[in-house]
Amino acid sequence: MINVLFSATPEAWTAYAEPLRTTFAQEGIEVALGTDLAPETVDWIIYAPNGGLHDFTPFTRLKGVQSLWAGVEQIVGNPTLTVPLARMVDPGLTQGMVEWVVGHVLRYHLGMDADIQRTDGEWVKHLPPLAQQRPVAMLGLGALGTACAQALSALNFDMHGWSRSARQIDGLTCHHGDDGLDDILSTAQIVVTLLPSTPATENLLNADRLSRLPRGAMLINPGRGPLIDDEALIAALDSGQIAHATLDVFRTEPLPRDHPFWTHPKVTVTPHIASETRPDSAARTAAQNIARAQRGQPLQHVVDRKLGY
Repeated sequence: MINVLFSATPEAWTAYAEPLRTTFAQEGIEVALGTDLAPETVDWIIYAPNGGLHDFTPFTRLKGVQSLWAGVEQIVGNPTLTVPLARMVDPGLTQGMVEWVVGHVLRYHLGMDADIQRTDGEWVKHLPPLAQQRPVAMLGLGALGTACAQALSALNFDMHGWSRSARQIDGLTCHHGDDGLDDILSTAQIVVTLLPSTPATENLLNADRLSRLPRGAMLINPGRGPLIDDEALIAALDSGQIAHATLDVFRTEPLPRDHPFWTHPKVTVTPHIASETRPDSAARTAAQNIARAQRGQPLQHVVDRKLGY
């Protein structure tokens, strides 16, 4: 018998409790699962930062924490958390992100907005290049970035990926480091950002780097709001350096009503919907990861505390 504390919102508990119990049973793990277990009895925590738990010190026999979120910025630096932290890498979350990113890349590539927003009755043809003639940059080659980049590569886009350290991924031309970032930005007509929010990635796309893109490049950010310097982006949009930006994540969420992104004619705002965790599939992922560790196998997707992801 293991004791698993579920620490998230009451609404999440309603959605997750049954699929978690079902998966633990299928894995042959006898579990006491609840939201109010005595801290000193808890073996594992299934966790979301919005559940209100911040001090892990009382959990004296804790083996590990399984996050329900793909992003771990709000917990990774917590000094009271000294056990392994596994981030959520869920097939449903990944598929949702792939669909959202591919949809918006195709929207830009095909110039769909010109027809969707047309009200002037003018018969104006616009023929896009083929995908292999369209350089696309994926900034971030974690699980989500790699999945999205490979899906775009399968559509024959001229795909380039960037990460801090060197990677080799089928179907992508991979770049790394500061020089690699300059190289990838110099040719990218569409840029997708799927990096974590860390001190090293804050304002990664600043005025200087936005100026390195080909004039008229387009930007898609489903990653983290702080990756882009907001004021620099607005200036680049106003000057025509950036033709359009589709933004799903922001420094403050919900995005304040008076933020200029809402009314800027070259910005599409979506309300952090690029990929949502699906309780059924995420519950399976969480329970299976804990069950794996209970059987003596390595916990998967453990966060590197030095990198922050």
